[in-house]
Amino acid sequence: GTMIEVPGAVALADKLAEECDFFSIGTNDLIQYCLAVDRVNERTAHLYEPTHMGVLRLIKQTLDAAKKADIPCTICGEMAGDPMLTELLLGMGAQSLSMSGGSLPMVRAEIANTKMPSAKRLARKVLDLGSASEIRSLLEDRHEQRGTIKLYRDKQA
Repeated sequence: GTMIEVPGAVALADKLAEECDFFSIGTNDLIQYCLAVDRVNERTAHLYEPTHMGVLRLIKQTLDAAKKADIPCTICGEMAGDPMLTELLLGMGAQSLSMSGGSLPMVRAEIANTKMPSAKRLARKVLDLGSASEIRSLLEDRHEQRGTIKLYRDKQA
């Protein structure tokens, strides 16, 4: 298997999938290298954005390559443990999420409450939006309607 952590690996995902038994998408590094932003640098950390369209399209491209090659693909990193993103990631085709233990209860609850047809519609809608702020707003609105937004905002604080 291989870790997909840089945009160059995503560009080759279809070829890599022919040679690998599995993919793991390292979202922390993928975001950093896609956006050229160091999340621990105080001057640039505010630009580190998991819902950036470039990041989401790279993840989708990788998930699609894995599916086409019939190999498993795990989403790793902070995105996998963010319950605000769970439905979106599932709708994009994620079938496996790797996260810290503290994130498990909320992500597990999100998975249990996710209906796949709705998740797929959400993913299509998100991938048609233009900006991270639009995407974040859409996701927050969905969680506001479900009554989970306060819980997730408290977790992020």
